Amino acid sequence: MSDPLRNLFDKSKPLFEGKGRFARFFPLFDVFENLFYSSERKTSGLTHVRDGSDIQRVMVVVWLATFPTMFFGMYNIGYQALAALEAINLAGAEHIKDWHWPLVQLFSGLDPNSILDCIAYGAIYFIPIYLVTFFVGIAWEMVFAVVRQHEISEGAFVTTVLFALSCPPDAPLWQVALGISVGLVIGKEIFGGTGKNFLNPALTGRAFLYFAYPASWSGDMSWVAVDGYTAATMLGISAQDGYANMPDAFTWSNAFFGLVPGSIGETSTVAILVGLAILLFTKIASYRIVGGVILGTIVTSYLFNLIGSDTNPMFQMPFWWHMVMGGYAFGLVFMATEPVSGSHTNTGRWIYGFVIGFMVIMIRVLNPAYPEGMMLAILFGNLLSPLIDHFVVSRNISYRVKVLNAK
Repeated sequence: MSDPLRNLFDKSKPLFEGKGRFARFFPLFDVFENLFYSSERKTSGLTHVRDGSDIQRVMVVVWLATFPTMFFGMYNIGYQALAALEAINLAGAEHIKDWHWPLVQLFSGLDPNSILDCIAYGAIYFIPIYLVTFFVGIAWEMVFAVVRQHEISEGAFVTTVLFALSCPPDAPLWQVALGISVGLVIGKEIFGGTGKNFLNPALTGRAFLYFAYPASWSGDMSWVAVDGYTAATMLGISAQDGYANMPDAFTWSNAFFGLVPGSIGETSTVAILVGLAILLFTKIASYRIVGGVILGTIVTSYLFNLIGSDTNPMFQMPFWWHMVMGGYAFGLVFMATEPVSGSHTNTGRWIYGFVIGFMVIMIRVLNPAYPEGMMLAILFGNLLSPLIDHFVVSRNISYRVKVLNAK
């Protein structure tokens, strides 16, 4: 039985190949064909043996691994916002109604105890951010693919969803578009595209927005999807008063399960751990990097606990609090384990992970202007990863030469 869609692709393909009228736009045709059908190109011979995974399959698995954080993120956006609206209404105050409000009235109720109302409200905020990120990001990927005449990389799909999940729920959409543009163009494309970037593109865009528009992206105040509503964050409270003086709503268990304000995909450690299990089971994420980050976090936080401070309450925070606050878990699972910008040697991955774990605690404890730390720690690790691999490889070469000379 003939396949109409397959026939359409087969008839159109000559127009995009060789000297066809639209040959210049073959990368665009190729991405749509590969969206519905796997590639017919095959390799053979002993020098081309490979396993069943390719970059397309890897990226699809990573994309699916973000789903628990994505859907819980939408729920939590709604829960935090509707709880805030309920408190505002009980106080007899009025809240500012922005362009989201007509959609809220059309698609969502206002009951914070209703799971459907919370998800609907959260989706009204998250979906526009994701759509802007996706279409702007893919547009840049297409531009560079057409100019360079290479395939459109599936890596852009993962970058867009990770960037969107790292955004605050009330992020201005024009800043979202600017951030993903900087992340993909400056962080990846100018270095040659996927596989040649030395910085994580999603974090590059996020870091740019943090330094360019700190009022919207620094995280000093809680990101709650109610226009004009602000409150102190867990990390902000910890830096000022210590983690032991958190409000009743900011317990360790609430932070672990994700019932606290924060960026869209960064609040629920449980949901993020589900994604980690998927990535470790499929061997896409390196357990060495994960173990290195955790080890570096534990060692460094214990050192600060032992040193202590009468003026800086962050010295007293134990590692298990660090791990559930801010973007620690999300950065560890989806950013630090990104294979291109991290270390590529097995020993180097342990060192790379330890450096990130060490740096995130150093930044959180010693830099009161930026209590988060995970984003900058990973970018710092990205910069060091080539140097780490260089010394690991050099050490291995020296050891082998020494062994050979001894024989």
